[in-house]
Amino acid sequence: MPDLSVSTCTGPGGILRQVGNTPLIDLTGLLTDVPPGVEVLAKCEWFNPGGSVKDRAALSMVQDAHQRGLLAPGGTLLDASSGNTGIALAMIAAQLDLRLVLCLPAHASAERRQLLAAYGAEVVLTSPLEGTDGAIERAGELAAQHPDWVYLDQYSNPANWQAHLRTTGPEILRQARSLSHFVACVGTGGTFTGVGRYLQTAARGVQLVELQPDGPLHGLEGVKHMDSAQVPSIWDPNLADRRLAVPSEAAFEMVRRLGRQGVLVGPSGGAAVWGALHVARGLDHGRVVTLLPDGGQRYLSDEHLWGAP
Repeated sequence: MPDLSVSTCTGPGGILRQVGNTPLIDLTGLLTDVPPGVEVLAKCEWFNPGGSVKDRAALSMVQDAHQRGLLAPGGTLLDASSGNTGIALAMIAAQLDLRLVLCLPAHASAERRQLLAAYGAEVVLTSPLEGTDGAIERAGELAAQHPDWVYLDQYSNPANWQAHLRTTGPEILRQARSLSHFVACVGTGGTFTGVGRYLQTAARGVQLVELQPDGPLHGLEGVKHMDSAQVPSIWDPNLADRRLAVPSEAAFEMVRRLGRQGVLVGPSGGAAVWGALHVARGLDHGRVVTLLPDGGQRYLSDEHLWGAP
């Protein structure tokens, strides 16, 4: 197996060196109801080679496992995912000649499942009614049965949020130059925790706004309603200055609205922009930055989102 040190993974010639440094775009002109004096910017994470923000955490967790001596050549990685972390891990495993076993809720979009198959991941489907919690439970069972497998456990692995402390947060501040608010959804909590902790120290005065679904039964894949879900240990419940509940249909409508304006995002991206716009409407000046976890190409088969073809 190739050396997984940071210098090697991000060195010349490797696709993994393309993880990070994603563009920050200005949505202010598209969101016509932004008040004068306020800007809404969005970080486009589908520019990562695996197509989502989860490339950052996945690479960080694999590197950490390697540095701690847990990974042998041709070894087996194990995790649970709603899709994007699994795709990121599958891409990395294919690059590094590792085996990946992934527990995935059966309601994950067809595109996500096809991508996992294309990368050669071994998928264990779990109950769609139990969502990611059911996938986590099954991954824990498999980890107990196969102690030689490396269970990354993205929901409790500090290398997840540390990836965003090291990369996503500094990128946002460098690209935006200054910001008044950071608005993002929480799933594992890794992105919000890492970026939030960085901005607390590097950009004092920034308000951190956390987005969760408005109830336990929702359509926002990868986003957790913490009051009704298994709470990831890496999520910091005391970090947010403000918390907003996002209605799924409002997020879906934002996806459709952005798509008609040439920006194709997934449901969590729609939720993120809905939240950023909600915050912006309450300001008379400021720069609101949000993060779009992935692109909409992974959800085109979702009839509830787009209607029947």
